[in-house]
Amino acid sequence: MRVLVTGAYGLIGSACLARLHQDGHELIGAGRDIVGARRRFAFAQWVEADFNRLTSVQDWRPLLTGIDAVVNCVGVLQDGFGDNAERVHVQATGALFDACRAQGVRRVVHISAIGASDNGPSAYSQTKRQVETHLANLDLDWVVLRPALLLSTAVYGGTAMLRGLAAMPGLIVMIGGQRRVQVIGIDDLTETVARSLRPDAPVRVTWDLAHPQVLTLADIVRALRDWLGYPRRPVVQLPIAMEWIITHAADALGWLGWRSPARSTAMAELSAGVLGDPTRWMAATGVRPKSLADILAQRPASVQDRWFARLYLLKPIAIAGLALFWVVSGLIALGPGRREAMALLVNAGVSAAIAGAAVMIGALIDIVLGLAILFRPAARAALVAMLAVTAVYAVMATLLVPQLWTDPLGPLVKMLPAVLAMLFTLAIVEGR
Repeated sequence: MRVLVTGAYGLIGSACLARLHQDGHELIGAGRDIVGARRRFAFAQWVEADFNRLTSVQDWRPLLTGIDAVVNCVGVLQDGFGDNAERVHVQATGALFDACRAQGVRRVVHISAIGASDNGPSAYSQTKRQVETHLANLDLDWVVLRPALLLSTAVYGGTAMLRGLAAMPGLIVMIGGQRRVQVIGIDDLTETVARSLRPDAPVRVTWDLAHPQVLTLADIVRALRDWLGYPRRPVVQLPIAMEWIITHAADALGWLGWRSPARSTAMAELSAGVLGDPTRWMAATGVRPKSLADILAQRPASVQDRWFARLYLLKPIAIAGLALFWVVSGLIALGPGRREAMALLVNAGVSAAIAGAAVMIGALIDIVLGLAILFRPAARAALVAMLAVTAVYAVMATLLVPQLWTDPLGPLVKMLPAVLAMLFTLAIVEGR
C-alpha cells in the first residue's frame, strides 16, 4: 500500500513511519522541513507539506496522486510563532480529508487527542473535535485514534519535561502534580495504526488509546526517577500563583518559537484530565496496552537517558544566561565601559574615531546576538555567530592588546569558558 504520513518526522509520525516500514508499505513522508528527514528516514520518499499553507483541496491534490491511504499525525498545542491551531487542525486538515474524498483515497487514519470535545478546555481540544466531526461526515473509511499521554523511547514536549523533572537534584518541584492522566506506549499506538490499514480493519470508528490505570503526573515523575536510577526525592507542588506566572511566561516564549510544554493550553488540558475509555479499542483490536511499569520495564535507562534528563532544565538556563551575558556586555560597552574600551584601542595605536566606531559596532553586535538567541528559529545561527565573533575578538585583542592575556582579571582567558558554554548550548539547542 502506498501511504502518505503527514507530520512524519515528529514524535508520533516517525514512530508510525518506522512501524509501517516493517509491514512493507511504500511510504511518503510529509513535513515542513524535510532535509534532515531524508537523511534520517532514507527508506521513505519525502514531500514538503506545510499545514499553514495547504488549506484548500487544490493544494492537497498533487500530494495525493497515487496514494492509497493517509495517516495524519500533524498537530499543534496552541497558537504561537509559526503555529495556528485553527488553520492546522481545522482548515488544512479538513482540506486534506476533502481532497482524499475527491482523489479517491478511502483509508484515512487520523491521530487526534484524548478528550477532544466541542466544549473542551482549550482551542486545542475544540479544534481537534471539529475536524473529527468533519471527517465523520465524509464518505471515507476513516479511523480516529485518540492517544492519552504518550510514552516512548524518544521524548518531546510534555514527556521530555517529565523526565527533566524526574532528574531534578534535591526536591522535585512541579506544577499540576495531582492532575489525573492515563498513558499509552508508542508501540501500542503504532500497532493500532498498522492494523487500521489492513483491508479487514474496522472503519468509521473513534477509539481512545490508553491503559486503563489512572495515574497522577507526580506518580509518573516518581516512576521515571526510579527508572533513571536516581534516589527518591519528595515532590513539592508550586502554588497556583507560580503556576500562572510560569504558564504565561511559557505562552510568551511560544511567540518566540519555543514550544514549551508548560504553556497554558497544556495546563488547561491537564486540569480537565487526560482520561478516556479504552474498552472499545481493546475489544475491537485485541491490543492489550502496556502499563506505565511495563513500558519502563521494556528498556533500562541508559546513560544517554540520564544525560538528557539532567540537561533538559539546564537548556533554557543556558540560553537565557548567554542572552543576558551578550546583551549586558553590549550595554556596558555602550555605557560605563565605553571610555575604558576606547582607551585600550587608542593606546594600541588606533585613532579615536576608529576606536569609537569599533566599540559602538561591537556593542551593537553583542546586543543583537544576545537578543537573537532568544528567537527559536535564529538560535542556532546566533550561537554560530557568537562563536565567530568571539574568535574575531580574540584575534584582534591578541594583535592590539596582547597584555590582556596576562591581566590578573583574565578578560581574554575568560573567553574560553564562554566558548565552551556556547558549544554546549549549540549541541543541545535542537528540540527534536
